[in-house]
Amino acid sequence: MTVTGRKQDGDEARLLGGLADERASVRLRAALAVGSAPRPDFVGALVERCAVEPEFSVRDMLTWALTRHPVSLTLPALLRELDSQRPQARSQALHTLSKIRDARAYPAITRALLTDADDEVARSAWRAAVVLVPEGGEAALVAVLVTQFGRGPLETRRSLSRALAGLGEVIVPALRATAEAADPDVRAHALATERLLRDPDSGFEGAVEEAKRVVALGGSGREG
Repeated sequence: MTVTGRKQDGDEARLLGGLADERASVRLRAALAVGSAPRPDFVGALVERCAVEPEFSVRDMLTWALTRHPVSLTLPALLRELDSQRPQARSQALHTLSKIRDARAYPAITRALLTDADDEVARSAWRAAVVLVPEGGEAALVAVLVTQFGRGPLETRRSLSRALAGLGEVIVPALRATAEAADPDVRAHALATERLLRDPDSGFEGAVEEAKRVVALGGSGREG
């Protein structure tokens, strides 16, 4: 092995070791370095680290580093993670797929992921699906997403509404049908989502409170 080859191997080992360092600042710098000088051998380590990394800023850098590598390498590795038993592995893989934006990933975003019991996984699946859905597939996606109305805390509901609003007017028929649901939380969530669609700058929390008042009064909140 040449001196250059040994140096490259040593640098790679140092960077991969840095990804697992106990100090978040070191992990962050290692992820930045890996993304700045991508190599095929880095992909597996990056994907593996995404599944366990506790710091948001480091996870974000890991995702960036993966986007710097060839899709031919990252896509298969990320798709395998969608079957992981670890929720964070699924969530981070979905998040990274939404950044890579390769439509070939869309069929892997199954109903099971869109309705995953873990809120973070489901939220990541919603965002990724909206980004990757092929033309003509929006209605089928909306039909699944509206089944999640009324789910979880405010932040989860906000994520779902924003994802749906990103699809545009195609969501309106499903929203109006769901606004007739028996569950008042589901009805309020559907109404709040339509308000968000009409006025993207409106605050979601205020839209929810207004929708709850409309539901309590027995109205639909529709205009015209």
